[in-house]
Amino acid sequence: MNILASLAAAACVVLGAAGFLTPAGRAQSGADRRAKSIDGVFSPLISPAEPGAAVLVVEDGRVVFERGYGVTDLRTRRPVDARTNFRLASVTKQFTAAAVMLLVRDGRLRYDDALGRVFPDFPEYGRTVTIRQLLNHTSGLPDYEELMPTGDPSVSVEQNQIKDAGVLDLLKRQNAAKFSPGTKWDYSNSGYVILGLVVEKVSGSPFGKFLGERIFAPLKMDRTVAYERGKNEVPGRAFGHTREAGVWKETDQSPTSATLGDGGVYSSLADLARWDESLRRHSLLGAADMEPALTPVQTAGGAPVEPDGTTAAYGFGWFLNPWKGRARMWHSGETVGFRTAIQRFPADGLTVIVLANRADLDAPRLALKTADVCLAEGRIPGR
Repeated sequence: MNILASLAAAACVVLGAAGFLTPAGRAQSGADRRAKSIDGVFSPLISPAEPGAAVLVVEDGRVVFERGYGVTDLRTRRPVDARTNFRLASVTKQFTAAAVMLLVRDGRLRYDDALGRVFPDFPEYGRTVTIRQLLNHTSGLPDYEELMPTGDPSVSVEQNQIKDAGVLDLLKRQNAAKFSPGTKWDYSNSGYVILGLVVEKVSGSPFGKFLGERIFAPLKMDRTVAYERGKNEVPGRAFGHTREAGVWKETDQSPTSATLGDGGVYSSLADLARWDESLRRHSLLGAADMEPALTPVQTAGGAPVEPDGTTAAYGFGWFLNPWKGRARMWHSGETVGFRTAIQRFPADGLTVIVLANRADLDAPRLALKTADVCLAEGRIPGR
């Protein structure tokens, strides 16, 4: 190193010591400040010995925050980490939609195919429902949760569970839709269970196997599974919990926890980061393939409405309403003992994922609060 270079290097050290950070120092300082702010959102809510949550922030394809809080269950007290698998609940719907989209790209299915074409014995009230209407919640199919018989209290929850074939059977025994297909928007778990069965029927492969071979394996989501009790296992599994009278109880399964297409996938932060990267790079489904999934549905009956009653937009497995003027694609999941959310801001290069194995956390709100921290501070330069 020559004398001028040595002097320049020394000057940099002095400036750094005096509080004038180099670009690398500024990036480090910004990242640390942001991490502390995000941690401040979650740390007060979760003690180390309680059921917890996993939090991921991805910016421009880089993981900038990844942290587990609490434990996977109260028996092993294993700490939650990036490889812990949570039941995704309705966040599963984006994978079901992607499976359908792959079959459409393959030329084996069309969005305007009628349900009666796939299931010729489906009752008249639903025969004209299209694949597109199932995807965007305008099918009008009855809610299977409201049609289920009362469970036998003398047996376990698992023994009272309904599976996808049982949902189809229930729907086949009905004689009327909630409304004429395409005229209204109504969030439908029935529709996504049926979509999983459509994938199975058209592909000739069990739905979980199709997801594994066509989505999870290509993206190296090696620990993500569509869970079927007695057929497979969930590696590194978190169990759901609910606090009752101040005491945590394991509430991991319900009578509707065995269906697949509407909420049966388990995944982790590590694997969902790979899923997010595939969406960013269009490595599984191209931009043209994704276009219909990111086009808000329109109905003759008025604007779609979110689960909380506010005006929304919905595509295929994604809510699309903006947030604070920023383009967004998002979904949440809620089932016994679990709360989940993914919030993506494509134009800002930002994704926030929150997975919780406890029923008292508002995962969508916490994810947005985290996004607020990141968007307020702007992008942190890569190091």
